[in-house]
Amino acid sequence: MPDRDFKESAIRYHTHPTPGKLAIRPTKPLANKRDLARAYSPGVAYPCEIIAESPERVAELTARGNLVAVVTNGTAVLGLGNIGPLASKPVMEGKAVLFKKFAHIDVFDIEIDETDVDKFVDIVASLEPTFGGINLEDIKAPECFEIERQLRERMNIPVFHDDQHGTAIVAAAAIYNGLRLVDKQIEDIKLVVSGAGAASIACVDLLVSMGLNKNNVRMLDRTGVIYAGRTEGMNKYKQAYAVETNDRTIDDAITDADLFMGLSGPGVLNGELVKKMARDPLILAMSNPTPEIMPEEAIAARPDAILATGRSDYPNQVNNVLCFPFIFRGALDCGATTINEAMKKAAVTAIADLVHREITEAVVEAYAGEELKFGRNYLIPKPFDARLIEDVPLAVVKAAMESGVATRPIHDLDAYRNRLQSYVSGSRLFMQPTIDLARANPAKIAYAEGENDDVLLAMQAIIDEGIAKPVLLGRPSVIEAKIADLGLRIKIGSDVQVMNIDASDLEAKYWQHYHQKVGRSGVSVEAAKTTVHTNATVMAGLLVDMGEVDGMICGKVGRFDRHLKHLSGFIQPSRPSGVLSSICALLLEDGPLIIADPFVNVDPTEDEIVTIAQDAIEYAKRFDIVPRVALLSHSNFGTYEDASALKMKQAAAQLRNLRPDVQIDGEMHSLSALNPQLRDTIFEHNQIDGRANVLIMPNMDTASIALGLIRSLTEARLVGPFLYGLEKPVHILIPSVSGRGILNMTALAVADIHLRKVSAN
Repeated sequence: MPDRDFKESAIRYHTHPTPGKLAIRPTKPLANKRDLARAYSPGVAYPCEIIAESPERVAELTARGNLVAVVTNGTAVLGLGNIGPLASKPVMEGKAVLFKKFAHIDVFDIEIDETDVDKFVDIVASLEPTFGGINLEDIKAPECFEIERQLRERMNIPVFHDDQHGTAIVAAAAIYNGLRLVDKQIEDIKLVVSGAGAASIACVDLLVSMGLNKNNVRMLDRTGVIYAGRTEGMNKYKQAYAVETNDRTIDDAITDADLFMGLSGPGVLNGELVKKMARDPLILAMSNPTPEIMPEEAIAARPDAILATGRSDYPNQVNNVLCFPFIFRGALDCGATTINEAMKKAAVTAIADLVHREITEAVVEAYAGEELKFGRNYLIPKPFDARLIEDVPLAVVKAAMESGVATRPIHDLDAYRNRLQSYVSGSRLFMQPTIDLARANPAKIAYAEGENDDVLLAMQAIIDEGIAKPVLLGRPSVIEAKIADLGLRIKIGSDVQVMNIDASDLEAKYWQHYHQKVGRSGVSVEAAKTTVHTNATVMAGLLVDMGEVDGMICGKVGRFDRHLKHLSGFIQPSRPSGVLSSICALLLEDGPLIIADPFVNVDPTEDEIVTIAQDAIEYAKRFDIVPRVALLSHSNFGTYEDASALKMKQAAAQLRNLRPDVQIDGEMHSLSALNPQLRDTIFEHNQIDGRANVLIMPNMDTASIALGLIRSLTEARLVGPFLYGLEKPVHILIPSVSGRGILNMTALAVADIHLRKVSAN
């Protein structure tokens, strides 16, 4: 994109539809006089009294435990320099967005018009009652060192200068893995550092705490090497790395260096200097936007070099977003009084270890075309690797507790991991009981689209969770090649079975069984043979029908209705009516919402609506949800009397007679279903308490439209569709399903298989 176009685009981004990037959103309703009385006077007095008596309870009664201040005076902003606090505000808002996006942490950005260190410290320290943590940002050196030191001493909450420590943690993770790759020990390496500012010194400090020998460090500033006895341009922070050496220039220092770390400016390093480095040199050229040496030049000079930069268009981007949201997440969750060296080192290890695991679907999608296997071009995770929120905070919490700085220790770390996982996938905690049930009773599941990348990526998680014994339909050579390309650990034969439906020697029993089932529907012998060899959905269904697998999943590719037509042609309905239904759950911020039926019944009758609603009630109870069922219509408790309205009204009456144990009402508007205060003003004696959580739609159009609108306008996660009404456990995905969705459907299918067996016995 041309610079001018990008500039205009960026300005529009910040301007429309609302100025800036942040807003405040209440977490509690304020819809009536009672809400107002509880939120403010007189109700607010009660939590105030509790906090006055027990200050430690502030985290459970206010937002403080999840609130961070991003604080700056604008003296060293990005590549813009000393632009002042007002001009720095867009950057601080951006930082706040990253906190929220990556770790669900709320932020107030605070731009302070003060450059005097002591006055600045006084201002920030006075804010401790408001915040659970302080993130210092874009403050020039050496003042930033003193500001951080004083605030850490005065404040009993985490104080973190991201420019220093965030950079240090991510750089250290890259170095940690780089040394692993080339079989070098940190105690033995020689380091050359270009730059002696806040970030450089913090990086070296952290590496020293990890075992680097200070005597093997050559730090350079604009004057040259920092050596023992030098007086020009020195301060106490540089003095810590003033070593006994005859090196005076980078040309002197770089000889036999194992590691170059640049946090200075472009052109500091060149090919001739790189040639003087030790074998397999590790080069972190982190100056932005132009690094100390361009990767192409470094590799041309030394093909064995391993490169990392601060840029996103080259491998191994050293990006602070890999660290700061997650280290604060852990620190806040355990009530840490500081972020100490143990917590920083734990974050380094957690970030570094992540690249040794298989990649996920989300990472593949975000970084399509890149090779993401641990190696020279993949030393640290990508910023959108959702597993960072699972691994890094957990490691930080453990370190905080072990080092004695956690005021709210987390005793159930498994539950905490599940909570962290829920930030990534809103389905995690919702699904966890089902996943646990499936893990305890794993079943054999056939996957019709066994060659699909998303299915294969989901397989790794399914295998790791131990919830199923997968059978993949597809060509073994293709599946094996894709497993290798995706960097997965799946082993054909032991982890998964593969069935090649293209094979000419596929046993006759399959087409014979199929023909027996459909032969009287006009399907010839030859057509049966062809279908079995070409239609993976049919073949997977046959495996279920013949008892060779316990269940099947298809639908990642192709239309839902066509998959259903293929399967329902030979798999019998489970009930005399023959009614099938599809039930979905949407996971919203204020709880799950179940919708029926978006995929099967185009215009169901009253009796079919009753069956669909019964299925939806059963679906809710699977997840220990107390169902509150609303039958939706354009009519609101009798405002219309046309056929569609009467259908839903009469279906609701039937259901109330059939299920007196369940709250059921209708016909009603969606607003009435979801807004109990409004509903009570329309029909005071309705049968639902609170917000409805099961919505029964009058036809497929409304169900599908509602599902699409909610998914598009919110960040709701989809669990489903779950198919009811066939005598065998067969399920059809939708093409937009994520890897997590495939895992969830597998868990649902396996749990269903187990429950069927229990019921049969």
